Amino acid sequence: MRPSTSHFLTSPRGPLTLAWAAALWIGTVCNWPLWQRMAALPDLQNTQGLIFIAVFAGIVTALSGALLSLLAWRATIKPVLTVVLLSAAALAYFMGSYGVVIDPTMVVNIWQTDSREASDLLNGRLALSLLVLAALPLAWVWRQKPLVPLRWPPRLGLNLLSFVAGIAVTAGLVFSSFAELASTMRNETQLRYMINPLNLYWSAGVAMAKANATPAGPPDVVGADAHLAARPANAKPPLLMLVVGETARASNYSLNGYARPTNPELSKLPVLNFADVTSCGTSTAASLPCMFSHLGRAAYGDQKTRQENLLDVLQRAGLAVLWLDNQAGCKGLCDRVPYSSTSQPSGGAPPLPVGLCDARGECLDEAMLSGLDQRLAALDPARVARGVVLVLHQMGSHGPAYFKRSPADLKPFQPECTSNDLQQCPRAHVVNAYDNSIVATDRMLARSIAWLQGQSSRFDTKLYYVSDHGESLGENNIYLHGMPYAVAPRDQTHVPMLLWLSDATAAKRQCLQSKRDEPLSHDNLFHTVVGMMGVQTSLYRAEWDFMASCRRAPEAASRL
Repeated sequence: MRPSTSHFLTSPRGPLTLAWAAALWIGTVCNWPLWQRMAALPDLQNTQGLIFIAVFAGIVTALSGALLSLLAWRATIKPVLTVVLLSAAALAYFMGSYGVVIDPTMVVNIWQTDSREASDLLNGRLALSLLVLAALPLAWVWRQKPLVPLRWPPRLGLNLLSFVAGIAVTAGLVFSSFAELASTMRNETQLRYMINPLNLYWSAGVAMAKANATPAGPPDVVGADAHLAARPANAKPPLLMLVVGETARASNYSLNGYARPTNPELSKLPVLNFADVTSCGTSTAASLPCMFSHLGRAAYGDQKTRQENLLDVLQRAGLAVLWLDNQAGCKGLCDRVPYSSTSQPSGGAPPLPVGLCDARGECLDEAMLSGLDQRLAALDPARVARGVVLVLHQMGSHGPAYFKRSPADLKPFQPECTSNDLQQCPRAHVVNAYDNSIVATDRMLARSIAWLQGQSSRFDTKLYYVSDHGESLGENNIYLHGMPYAVAPRDQTHVPMLLWLSDATAAKRQCLQSKRDEPLSHDNLFHTVVGMMGVQTSLYRAEWDFMASCRRAPEAASRL
């Protein structure tokens, strides 16, 4: 047995043998999340369905083998298989554990993830997946003694022949089950983004092509005509705190009818809550640039060039703008306005209070409220006299480490999941940790309003809060966010939104509260903020400013 085993591990094998062995491993074992998802489909829970899944596995294996054949050279095959197997093992873990898919938007999210967010995804189950699905087969691959190398013409010929054979087998299997394949892919579009690891390379290529298609240089100017409307001589300049939430789903806000008291402080304040708000996307990378654009979701995805955004228009109109970040950056939105982050304080703010940030520099959202008076004083006085927009970009309820998003003294729902491997916790404990993060946001917003009230002698103060996207908490075994928008569950697109206005008269409040259940979306953000701040520009669309009619309500009431 020992000589036989040793021979199996170390006997010479050609590059094509290694390529097809890896393709078989990838097409069967590494794609277990895909087979699990397909086996759960009602239409495939029979003998014919199992045969179709087996055929699909053959398609994935044959296509993987065909593509690897092109790289099956003596010097390249082992490094190539190392990259492919490691990526396949990692993707299998994330797709299998969280129910996510790897599409171009998810690839952009991966590119833009910082070290803090990435560290929250590391755990023992990921290490186990890398060990079983990548390290063990790679140990076998690297122990193979290469055959005597062929000269490049016959090697090229063999590789091309292997490629053609793989494509032929793929085509044959496709045609053998074309009706079932077409129906399944049409009805379950997310499956195409679960073919591991081809989904990663395809999506990365699409994302890179789109990025390269965007012309280099500064973004196109929008709102070149932006200016401030005339104000009465005794009118105070506006001060708007625009809080961009993170991963908050509307269904877990008690203000929206959730049974748990997740908004204990906001429920005591005269906030205006809006219950039917839809996001631009299912991830920060997709939603954030879209919600700050004047175009709206339908047109935003069709633009061929980069354009300036809401912050540029506000600043061009003469207002003071400051972006405060407790996240992985502003996705390019704040490149042309003053910026500060909790990890790199600037703008005249004092050191952050002890207890709000840990040794790694990860901070609770309340850290952004520290030193706001000093930050305000550090802005251009001439601009401040016209009005101020402070954008606070939260860490919010970003997962999977929800337990990190709430302080130790604010965890009313117990026991909570204290692992970033959500499937290791009972779902009720995951929900507890998530709801605790919503309570933390509730307190942060209440304290933001308290600070704004302290500025009311100098400014007409306002707070506008809206989350960038929602979150799945295990419904249908889906966790986190980032699903393709067309198939995303509502929990990933239904987001909370609320207002607090220091000048909210009874007539204005009644008018705005009448819109509580009206369908609103991120499309409203740009135009509503422009209207709130008294900015005039040809970009402004009154029909997308959900406050427009209510600004006229006090005037109409005063004439009655």
